[in-house]
Amino acid sequence: MGAGVVKKGAGGHRRRRRGTAAAMSEINVTPFVDVMLVLLIIFMVAAPMLQVGVPVKLPETAANAMPTEQEEPLTITITAEGDLMIMTTAVADGELIPRLQAIASERTSKKVFLRADGRIPYERVAQVMGALNAGGFNEIGLVTDGQGPSMNEG
Repeated sequence: MGAGVVKKGAGGHRRRRRGTAAAMSEINVTPFVDVMLVLLIIFMVAAPMLQVGVPVKLPETAANAMPTEQEEPLTITITAEGDLMIMTTAVADGELIPRLQAIASERTSKKVFLRADGRIPYERVAQVMGALNAGGFNEIGLVTDGQGPSMNEG
């Protein structure tokens, strides 16, 4: 049987295509790293602004976080000096219940978060919880810092 003969172009040289480049097989990660660094800086600057209200030293517990809602939660804070704050507004003891009743009439949720400094006596916290109940908020969540001691540690 016969074998075929392959002819090359004239003069035995291969012809090269002009103007076409070979496919690039590596990924340039520099733009990706630049974008990630910009996002990191944005989150580092924005994270401290996301905390609600007045700085207090919360007690540490092993409790799980509560599920979030669509409506911004109402937060009541008792500072280390015993002052009351609704969100970031200072409120006198006598004004607390009327203000809570006005707020409760405008809100759909009856949930409120109570933040109290760990050095505050429990009696003061219980008084504020009673005022919250009288003001129309019967779902009270006590805010604590996580990663605290649990009761089952020996």
